[in-house]
Amino acid sequence: MFQPSDADIRTLVDQMTVTEKVELLSGRGLWKTASISRLDVPSIVMTDGAYGVRYSTTQIDAGDNDEDSLRAFLDLVGQQGDGSGGMFGATRPATCFPNGNLLGCSWDIDLAYRMGAALAAECQDFGVHLLLGPGINIRRTPLAGRAYEYYSEDPVISGDMASAVICGLQDNGVGASLKHFACNNSEIERTTTSSDVDERALREVYLAGFERAIEKSAPWTVMSAYNPLNGIQAAEHHWLLRTVLREEWGFDGLVVSDWHAIKDRGAALDAGTELDMPESKPRKARLHASINAGDVAPEVIDAACARVLAFVRKCKLGERRGTPAGLEAHHALARDIAAESIVLLRNQDQALPLDPDRAGELLIVGDGAVTPVIQGSGSATTNPYRVDSPFVRIAARAGDSLKVRHLPFSPVAQPDVTASIEVIVEAAERADVVVVFAENEKSRHGEGNDRDTLKLAASHDALITALAATGRKLVVVLSMPDTVEMPWIGNVDAVLASFYAGQGGGEALARILFGEQNPCGKLSASMPVRMQDIPGWHTYPGEHGRHVYSEGIFVGYRFYDLKAMTPAFPFGHGLSYTTFAYEDLRLDTQEITPGAGCTAALTIRNTGTVAGKEIVQLYVRPIKPGLKRPVRELKCFTKLHLAPGEAKTVTLGLAQRDFQYFDTSRSAWVLDAEAFVIEAAASSRDIRLSITLPCRSEAAALPTISANSPTALVFAHPNAEAALVRFFVSRLSISAAEAMALLAKTKGSFLGFYDTLSWYVGDCVKEADIAEVFSELNQH
Repeated sequence: MFQPSDADIRTLVDQMTVTEKVELLSGRGLWKTASISRLDVPSIVMTDGAYGVRYSTTQIDAGDNDEDSLRAFLDLVGQQGDGSGGMFGATRPATCFPNGNLLGCSWDIDLAYRMGAALAAECQDFGVHLLLGPGINIRRTPLAGRAYEYYSEDPVISGDMASAVICGLQDNGVGASLKHFACNNSEIERTTTSSDVDERALREVYLAGFERAIEKSAPWTVMSAYNPLNGIQAAEHHWLLRTVLREEWGFDGLVVSDWHAIKDRGAALDAGTELDMPESKPRKARLHASINAGDVAPEVIDAACARVLAFVRKCKLGERRGTPAGLEAHHALARDIAAESIVLLRNQDQALPLDPDRAGELLIVGDGAVTPVIQGSGSATTNPYRVDSPFVRIAARAGDSLKVRHLPFSPVAQPDVTASIEVIVEAAERADVVVVFAENEKSRHGEGNDRDTLKLAASHDALITALAATGRKLVVVLSMPDTVEMPWIGNVDAVLASFYAGQGGGEALARILFGEQNPCGKLSASMPVRMQDIPGWHTYPGEHGRHVYSEGIFVGYRFYDLKAMTPAFPFGHGLSYTTFAYEDLRLDTQEITPGAGCTAALTIRNTGTVAGKEIVQLYVRPIKPGLKRPVRELKCFTKLHLAPGEAKTVTLGLAQRDFQYFDTSRSAWVLDAEAFVIEAAASSRDIRLSITLPCRSEAAALPTISANSPTALVFAHPNAEAALVRFFVSRLSISAAEAMALLAKTKGSFLGFYDTLSWYVGDCVKEADIAEVFSELNQH
């Protein structure tokens, strides 16, 4: 067992040769760290797995020198499969849990933790020490190819769900790698296109989820991203990795690169990316040369080696060989997570749930009902050891009087699509209820490939429109990486968003359709009406290697609120088979003051006839803030179960940070508003209760002024007028009253202060003299 003390680790580093240090800071093959047999330093194994363990026997078990391993890895990343589970090669079967796009809709911290624990058990069984996930990049655009891996457009959900998964993994001896740090929000030229984001948007949106997850769960590793950030490669970004991650947030784990993300190994190491993955002989040679040339400080090399050794120690201490994988129990968990996450978007006239004992015919349409799309494509793709067929699970519930039949319909372009639709429509006219499984085009999702449309496969839109015209009860089940356009939405009876539901999604859908499970998922990302409504659409995907995040802090629902636009479905939306009343919102304080937060309490009552779960969302809305801010922002949430007629009181805490914005002029989080409205809501557009809370703001920052600052800015400085009066009295030998009269003449000018002053005093006062007065004011 590798259990060195901190002192032992320092001794090991001192004993290493330069070559051994270079080896330690580089991968061994695709999925291992280097071992150093001379010093008894073992290797550890890592693999992808944001929602399932992808253990490639050809890449991990076949040895480190397999010449085909890189090719196999690139083929996997670049695949455009159907997500059903037929594209894995020699990969060990594992549990394919709901993908991040659906898990985020659960808003369930306990479920996320249980999923992390299940992933850890499978890692232990497979001999994996580090699982490369979770991914929490903000779903800035639903077109992003990896949107399916990520939880939300909001950093609060992203950070809280990620911290739960991480704790589930690490409490059970397996490390997590929080990724991709940072702003990996598009797959288009993803290793070279710079994400150009202003610092306020970085702090308040894109980095906030990482900060939250790190504070709550202390991941063993953070993975730096492929993309440049504001022109600097993320893996080589000193401000990002050292100033923010290490110094400000106190992260003390290991930073590992995304696979082949490093361009300049010496710069990456100096910036704080300690482990370069995977093995690259050219990068190792360049690092060796940099060390010999003195381009990388010895203390930087040694500190990085010590972090790698400390990480290996954690991994070996966490080993629990012989842990049973528990695949059957994990399949049951995958079903439960999907059932808790699927979102009921529309349910006109209580079209759902269906009655399994009602006489008639239930027509199931679409290939997805038999071969469901359970996951996205790319490096996270998991080989499911079993998959629930939605049609089989639905048919198993039908009583003797309900006839269930299936008609195939492919999302792939067909030459005879019109004839196929006519056959299905004719069958639908004889049915009582039609459930159609729809999805986006097969080739328009996945790692390395952003979608270029939000439309469903064209044939599916046409099919749904034709079926709606029959007048039969019509239920649409959507499988999708992120939102899709729904031009038919007003003409169908019910819509279920299953996103990518994992291997148990078929059973989960059957439970919801027949009312065994009351749907309780809510959207963790807004659904726009059309692609052109996406925030930042006008600058997506960038030009000439730069992608400007032009919407700034107004991401997702923040944008729709700012523009007073009605989305197809708002952030936080999700229907239930019961109803909930929000009652008696109260706060434990009468005012928000610097350094303080507050606690909100309210009662939720199930006013319907069936048990259900409600996700209570708490938003903060600033009134007259110092800087422009979103209309409202989610700050915390909770999910609770209520029997019919039952009421529970919930408490939700708001920290000081929940009321602040990031002021780039001060490089600080600032409390500045007239008041805040605390809103208890069922969605971002369904505010149930609110209370206005006065605010005592922090003192405003003094403006930085120069000789040619506008006069209004100069006199906004509380000490400027007195300092100038003293200066004029001394320099011009005039009285204080005369000096004040002179200054009065300059007020109201739109010109710079010195340019205005010179009209009245000529060159009696030099610009350098005014600059010196103002410099002293700025310093003090």
